This record gives sequence, C-alpha cells and structure tokens, in this order.
Amino acid sequence: MNQVDPSWETEIKTEQIRNGQVGSIFNIVGAEEINYYQRLAVEESRLGIPLLCARDVIHGFKTIYPIPLGQAATWNPELIEQAARLTAYEATQSGIRWAFSPMVDVARDPRWGRIAEGYGEDTYLASAFSAATVRGYQYLHNQPNLDDSTLVMAACVKHFAGYSASEGGRDYNTTWIPEVQLRDVYLPPFKAAVDAGCASVMCSFNDINGLPSSANHHLNVDILREEWQYDGLLVSDWGSGSDLVPHHLVENKKDAAKRCLDARMEMDMQGYIYLDYLKELLDEGQISEKQIDDCVRSILRMKFRLGLFDNPYIEEKKTDYYSDEALATAVKTVEQSAILLKNNGILPLSSLNSQLSTLNLLITGPLANAPKEQLGTWVFDGDPSHSLTPLQAFKNNSKLSNFAQLSTLNSQLNDFSQLSTLNFQLTYIPCLSYSRDTSHTDFSRTIAAARQADVILYFCGEEAILSGEARCRADISLPGAQSDLMAELAKTGKPIVLVVMAGRPLTIGKEIDQAAAVLYSFHGGTMAGQGLFNILTGLANPSGKLPVTMPQMVGQIPLYYNRHNTGRPATTPMLVNDIPVGCPQFSIGQSSYHLETGIDPLFPFGFGLSYSTFEYGKAVLSADTISDKDTLYITCSVTNTSDFDGYETAQLYVQDIAGDLVRPIKELKGFSKVFIPAHQTLDITFTLCADDLAYWHEQQDGFNSRVYRLADEGSFNLWVAPDSRLNDNTEHFYLKLQ
Repeated sequence: MNQVDPSWETEIKTEQIRNGQVGSIFNIVGAEEINYYQRLAVEESRLGIPLLCARDVIHGFKTIYPIPLGQAATWNPELIEQAARLTAYEATQSGIRWAFSPMVDVARDPRWGRIAEGYGEDTYLASAFSAATVRGYQYLHNQPNLDDSTLVMAACVKHFAGYSASEGGRDYNTTWIPEVQLRDVYLPPFKAAVDAGCASVMCSFNDINGLPSSANHHLNVDILREEWQYDGLLVSDWGSGSDLVPHHLVENKKDAAKRCLDARMEMDMQGYIYLDYLKELLDEGQISEKQIDDCVRSILRMKFRLGLFDNPYIEEKKTDYYSDEALATAVKTVEQSAILLKNNGILPLSSLNSQLSTLNLLITGPLANAPKEQLGTWVFDGDPSHSLTPLQAFKNNSKLSNFAQLSTLNSQLNDFSQLSTLNFQLTYIPCLSYSRDTSHTDFSRTIAAARQADVILYFCGEEAILSGEARCRADISLPGAQSDLMAELAKTGKPIVLVVMAGRPLTIGKEIDQAAAVLYSFHGGTMAGQGLFNILTGLANPSGKLPVTMPQMVGQIPLYYNRHNTGRPATTPMLVNDIPVGCPQFSIGQSSYHLETGIDPLFPFGFGLSYSTFEYGKAVLSADTISDKDTLYITCSVTNTSDFDGYETAQLYVQDIAGDLVRPIKELKGFSKVFIPAHQTLDITFTLCADDLAYWHEQQDGFNSRVYRLADEGSFNLWVAPDSRLNDNTEHFYLKLQ
C-alpha cells in the first residue's frame, strides 16, 4: 500500500522493499536498475510480491508528442491513441509498467498551469481523448495469451476530481463545485477512462467543497466504487494523503491515514502515512483488517493484470527509441495540432514562389531554436538533443526539391511541381535568448535584418517551465520583451508570420493585429520544428482547432463557450471608449459583459483556419420529433471550395431551449474530422439519442437530496458548424419522453 521514490534516501527504501513494506516504486528508469529493485522484492522479501514500477509519462517517453492540450487541438482521437501506443512501447522497454496519465481535468481557466496537461475546456472532447489515450497505453491490456507481457502498461487517469476548478487559477487551491456541475462537467472524462478499462485512478490535491479528494468518501466510494463499479486501483497524488494536515482537516498524519483509508485511498504515494500508522491504527481498533484487505486486493489485482507474477523482470536489451514510426507520428500530430488563427494569404510560403525566385526569410524569436522548450512541460525522459527545432527544419530543407523523401510528412497539397522550385535564403537572429528575456540589446540588429527580409518568421511564446504543475500565471500575455519586439518588427512594414509556441492560450490580440498570419502551436515536442515547417511552407495543410476559448484579456476568465445565457444577455454592448463623457448612469443598458471586451473571446472554442476553404450545407434531420427510444440522424454536406485538399472538423452543437435547469447556450455533442479533396463534397452524419441530451438534476427533500440524470422533454436547437460560434444554420427537433 506504499509507493516510494528510491532515487533519494535509497538505503532506507531498499531496506523497506526487502521488508515487504513497499508495493510500488516510481522515478526509477531503465531495465537494469528496475530489475535490481524487482529482485529485492521478488527474491528477498518474505512474500515475494513484485513491485509496480511507475513514472510520469505525460505526452511521450523518449519521443515527445505535443502536450495534451495540443493533442486535443488535433480533434483526432485515433491519432492520439496511436501516439499513446507508441509511448507505451518506448516506456515499457525501460521497465515502466504504470504511467501517471492521462490527465483529464476539464479546464476553463488558462491561468492554471496544468491546463497544458489536459484536453481543454469541453467535457465531450476531453472524454473522447481520455478513452483514446487509455486504449493507446493499454493496447495489449486484456488480450489473452500475451507472448510478451512486458509490453503492457497500465494507465492512471487523474486528478479525481475537480482539480482544474481551483479558485483564481492557482494550483492546489480550493474548489467549490455543485454536485450537478461536478457530474455534468468534471466527472464524464473519468467515467470514459473507466469504461475504456483504465487500470488506475489518482486522487487530486485539492479540497472539493471543503473535503480533500484523498479523504473524500463520496467521490472514492459512493461514485467510483459503488456507482461506477470500478475495481481498479486508487492511488494518492504525491503526498496528498499527508496534505490533510496542512489542509486543516486533521491534526496529525495518523488521523490523515485513517481518513484516507476510510475513503478507500488504496496506495499512498510518498506520504508514509500508511507505512507509519496503519499497524498502530489497526492495533487500536480504529480501522479493520478488511479495510486493508480491500486495498491490498486492488493492488494485487493490478499486478496480476500486468502479468507481473508471471514475468516481473524486464529484458535487458537494446532499446528501440525514436523509431521511424514514432517520429512520423510525432510530425503528423504537430501538423494536425497547430492552429491557423489568421492568414492574409501569405501562407503557405509557397504562394510567394511566383513572385520571388528566392525568398529572403528572417527567423527570429526565443522559440525558433529552443530544443528543450519545445518539448513542453513535465518531460523527464525526452532528450532535447533529439529535438528538431523550426530553425533546424528550415536549414535542413533550404531547397525543397525531393518530395519523395518527404512522403511521410502528410502533405495534402495538389500541386507539388510548384513547391519543388521553392527556394529561400535564411537569416537567423534570436534577438531574445529566452521567453522572459527583457533585454533590448539585439533589437537594432534584428530590425535591420527585418528591413532586408521578404518575410519575418517570429517564433514566440512561453518556455516549458511556465506551464504545468505549480506554474500558474496571473498575466497570460507574452512574457519578457516579446511584445516589444513584435511592435518594432511591425514598424518595418514587412509581413510577419507569428508562430506562437506555448503551454496555454495567451492574450495576444495586439500581436495578432500586427501580424500577417498567426499559427498557434501548443508545445509540439520532439518534432515540433518539422511539423511547423511543413505547415509554413505548404507541405501540410493546417487542420488544428482550438480545444479552449482564447480570451482577449485575463479579466474575462473564466471564459468558455458552453456558458449560460443569463437573464440579461449582451446583444449590442457599449464598450468603454464608446461611452459619452458625462453619460447618465443607466443610459448604456444593463446586460452581462465587460466594458473593455464585450462578450466575445479573442477566438472561440473549435476555431481554426485552413489553406482550404469549406462551405457547410443545411443540416438534414431524419425526423422533427423523436422519442426517448429513437435515434436522430443528422446529415450535413461539407464542400471544399478551394484548390487544396484538406481536413475539416465538423462539429455538432445542441441547445436545450427550455430545461428543468438552466442549460448552456450550446454544447458539443459530436465531431468528425474528415479529409475532403479539393472541389469535392462529403456528407457527414451524426447521431443523437435521449441519453446524449440528458443531464444531472438534484432533487431537494428538506435536508436530504438525491441526484438523477434525465433529458428534458421539449424543443432543441441544433447546429453543424466549423466552430462554436452561433450561426444562422440552425435546425430544430422535439424530444418526446414516453
């Protein structure tokens, strides 16, 4: 029931393993070292029970893929399942049998650093990627007659639950979440992981409605064990059990151990509360032997499912990292995750070929050649020396002449003959050495080079350390002097392609106005440079869509697409600079918006441009009225009206017009990423049933209450659209409950 990190206090923990006091180790990597500890447990302890060997494997092991927020931007769960499978293949070669991933906390606040580790603001989208990642990690899980059980890796869905709703976007902070919101918004991605067979669940650090998750019987027993019938392992986060003391839930760690065991937290990660106090609590009769047996049963069950009793050791052989398949998948994931936010026609750069025989490019900015930073947050095993940066990609391909060698890069353009003559001359001046750099020392030299360039490629954003756990920001604009540099570059009058590499949505409205094109890439991992190069030059057609809303200003946060309309929605808000001087107090109307920004975000959830253009037809419904036994079929034609083949993600949104409770203005209920050749039309079909429209209700009876899930009888609006903005292509149907 104890999990420890033997990389420090090694002698003490080695002896604990020999004594059979440790059930799992983590942060030990490599077959030889892990086999050493495994032999201590199997061959020298009294019972010979093998260890679970765990690691934070978040978005790749050696080959690093885009951060999970970037993975969600692909809107392609099948691709991310493949990336997770390749990650498991690499990690298990080093003895890692248990990955502390995926993180599926629905995050609506980009100040929160761990928004980088999740799949964005929407429950439906996060649920799809939650299940896909679990399937990828556990790709041999539950298959009979495994020839090599060492290739099985257990997933761990985290952080259960409500962790991302922390007040002020500050990590580890308090959350207050009504039961129906908890069940509608935050729990479904966990349920999707459980339904996909996820081997384990991790408690969150936060208190939720005053009760920390590690001691939360309602979450861990009532919902997870009884309602969901989950039989996997529940582990604490690092020391989250002992954190009950500074939470002021208990006076001491002994009481913390009892509260956690009563809430069925089965394994204590690096907290020592079980190791130090369970025997004493048992002797005093404060806990029962059955409680311990129930926890141990879950731990043993997971070890059996991993085949550890049959084969506890890892074969010490040459490792197969950075395979061709892994790198090609990494490139493809970068290509599909990068989001084109603006383009005045300057991209792809190949479009300038007919005007210029040689394109003079200035590459500048702190992220143009930052191999470590492009890996993103919470990377422990990825090697920056394997990173291919944007600068390196441009240097490697300064004359695009051999497209046969680039066939794995997922090009979707039709006219390769045009691209094959593209030539460019590079000038590279980073100007800023890192994202927080405030020095203007190199500004003059950079601006002089910019005046000689045909196009400026400005790679800006955040270092990896500025996002992730405990990396929360009160100001989410570009750090350092990056905005100053952008302003000076804009004064040259030369077109700027702004490439943002970050761990969260940033407030970059001013910079977007100054740019000719904007490509947003959540930290892309090992092959970020090649993937971005492919998009910028036209070897790949961008298809990423935002998995989060981008705010104009930090004061709008939390800002998310599936908000409530309020009783006084803003229709024509009067902004702060439009208010006449001496204006009477009530003459500007009373509705829900901010004076500086109105109600609109910088970019809406689901938004993303392409080099292709797409036209949506009218959605055709199979019926105007359905019962709770029926399935509604929705078909919409999407036409590629451009000369470029491309991917488009059609999104299905629904609005409950009048509910038992106030419902969001729209909710994502389906999406489909499809490839549509130039000048062709594709019919896309979605389905809806009553269960898709159901939501949680809470019925109060005096001091007692019960929750139940039910759809409303009544009218619904429906849209099939390229993003979450309201549009005129609205259809209607009626749900009749029987």
